[in-house]
Amino acid sequence: MIPTIRIQDVADILIMTFLLYQLYSWFRGTRAIQVLLGLGVVTLIYFATRFLDLYMTSWVLQELGTVLIILIIVVFQTEIRQALYRFSLLRHILDSHQETQHSQFQDIAETLFRMAANKTGALIVFQGNESLHDLMTNGIVINSEISPQMLESIFYDGAPFHDGAALINNGRIEKAACHLPLSVNPDVPQHLGTRHRAALGLSERSDAVIVVISEERGEISLVTAGTFRRMNTPTELIMALDELLRSEIESPRISLRQRIFSNLLPKVALLLGVCVFWVLITTRQGQIATVTVPVRLHGVPDGIVLLRTLPEDVTVQIKALSSLAPPPSKLDLTADVDASGILEGTTALRVSHANITAPSGMVITSVSPSSVRVSAEKKLRKSVPVIASLKGRLPAGRASLHVVCEPGSVEIEGPASQVSQIASVATEDIDASQLKQGKEYLKNLRLPEKQVSILRDTPVIIKLSVRDRRQR
Repeated sequence: MIPTIRIQDVADILIMTFLLYQLYSWFRGTRAIQVLLGLGVVTLIYFATRFLDLYMTSWVLQELGTVLIILIIVVFQTEIRQALYRFSLLRHILDSHQETQHSQFQDIAETLFRMAANKTGALIVFQGNESLHDLMTNGIVINSEISPQMLESIFYDGAPFHDGAALINNGRIEKAACHLPLSVNPDVPQHLGTRHRAALGLSERSDAVIVVISEERGEISLVTAGTFRRMNTPTELIMALDELLRSEIESPRISLRQRIFSNLLPKVALLLGVCVFWVLITTRQGQIATVTVPVRLHGVPDGIVLLRTLPEDVTVQIKALSSLAPPPSKLDLTADVDASGILEGTTALRVSHANITAPSGMVITSVSPSSVRVSAEKKLRKSVPVIASLKGRLPAGRASLHVVCEPGSVEIEGPASQVSQIASVATEDIDASQLKQGKEYLKNLRLPEKQVSILRDTPVIIKLSVRDRRQR
């Protein structure tokens, strides 16, 4: 039976579809998308096994899931950092403003085509809005102005920076000899070398614009978003760079209709997948479990002591909205009831759904009984003497000595009816025959009543002392 769909469920499905499509857009063409698709299939199998009560298979998949998540975080930490960076709504505010290099594109294009004619390999990265800090490694900071001489010297055959990539950012050559992540796309033509795979790999993971010169063929290619574009003339390269890098700052306005219906096939596939996933986790909704929940009182007035609460537990019926909800045996619920309004005598306190916090995916349907009766008394505090509880008698030679307790009195606190009847507080038993003069013994005090407390945390000192003549 398919559960009733609420407005919250529709929003839940659309939000998850949007997030999954963003992940798909960012990781498309990379090895990460293959892992994500594999995880999606394993997740569907896991919920299918739970639905079919295949306990062993679902348990194995559940245990493996934790290990796989840790492995994915370790292996794809760079991609995860880049995805989180793209999620940040403040990155456009916090990042420094990108200055485009339109006035220098002509010099760059003419220099690159001159290098291509001489079959000098090169790899130049123009940073867009996204940070490349985690993707470009082992670079040497140059921070120089862009000039034909500088570009030619960086990529001169035999120069130390020849095999790496140069990063152009904010109108300057920021780094050289950088290493880029290689693409693992199996559809990349075999004749393309390491430079082209590095350019493709960076473009798959960022919004950077990369220009690559083939050392063997003397060709210039522009790489963006995982695609190659052959550049035949300097004018064509200038126009392409101007268009791409200007769009990083001045993004064209796209209508809502274009946003929704562009790239429709993966969007529909993801929407259907999320719907199937939602059905799997909500198929068993409506199951009702009965659990016993203890009542916990808070806010008791300072001058009042609680004697008893009847009943101490309430019976709660809880309804599961999803098969992902925990089983009743694993629920740890308490009924937190405000007792700030209780008085001496017996007070009825109401227990409702609001007093119990249900876990996500579950709702409280009923609470029985709907109220508890609380008996309370006025709190009383008084000082009483401390008496040593002796077993046996003192030896004959010590009969003239007297057993002394330090301190000689303590304060007790509790219900007035109980505290008023207590005349003294005794220590734990101590063997009188073993007492020696000059030696001290530590003993704890006994609670005179269950609900009476002794306002002392340290043990009492017991020792023998000479009897005062006035006490004879």
